[in-house]
Amino acid sequence: MFKKPHKNLLKPLAASIFAILCLAQITLAGPYDDMVDIEVLPGWRAADGTHMAALQLTLKPGWKTYWRSPGDAGIPPVLVWSGSRNLASARVTWPTPKVFDQSGMTSIGYKDRVILPVTLTPKNAGKPINMKLRLQIGICSDVCVPAQFTLKQNLAADLATRDPKIAAALAERPYSAAEAGVRAISCSISLTEDGILLRAEIDMPAIGGTEFVVFEAGDAQIWSSEAKVKRQGRRLIAETEMMHMNGSGFALHRSALRITVLGKTRAVDIQGCM
Repeated sequence: MFKKPHKNLLKPLAASIFAILCLAQITLAGPYDDMVDIEVLPGWRAADGTHMAALQLTLKPGWKTYWRSPGDAGIPPVLVWSGSRNLASARVTWPTPKVFDQSGMTSIGYKDRVILPVTLTPKNAGKPINMKLRLQIGICSDVCVPAQFTLKQNLAADLATRDPKIAAALAERPYSAAEAGVRAISCSISLTEDGILLRAEIDMPAIGGTEFVVFEAGDAQIWSSEAKVKRQGRRLIAETEMMHMNGSGFALHRSALRITVLGKTRAVDIQGCM
């Protein structure tokens, strides 16, 4: 059986999550504001004109935060760059996360310290970027607390020295499909009472331990159940049920699908599924 909320509960669930995030500023005034320290690492301006910076999150012992797809028990991070000047786009490179058991449910994220590299593209190359970021994250120990931060940093155009901490975090990203030796991937879809059942068959070598598969539809309003996974030699088979948060029908764009396989020794990031 898939663990999923009944479709009639999806609207209240979404509303509750939104309300929790809206209360984040109040939460920070309480006893949880010292559970995580966040620092902007200024980084360097690359030869192609982009700027490589990073967010360093240092968590107090026993606390953790979440990956971009946090699992059934997590709070998804939200990054809003509005208010920045000379910034055309921002892209986060997420280091390989860990899978946690949280009160019988699964969450995906980081503990201790995580550095999130961010590739910033300026509107005008050669000029500084005045970065302003509103960051919403969940931090968890025995309880989960949503928290909101506003981070500002002037990123000069003449920064040239590579930061070894950012470089190390970039090296911790999941392998691409080609790097991991993925030969082929196919997906099949069937209808369920509330949405669709998606089955992926991936021809790839094992990556150690119990393999955990995460499906992302490319739309934050489409919910995916924890995948059921089995392996037959080189073939990894994973199934998930997907439904829209408001209970309505939806179109699934196969090219937008993102499948991440987490194992003991590495992780693999697969883009698209035909």
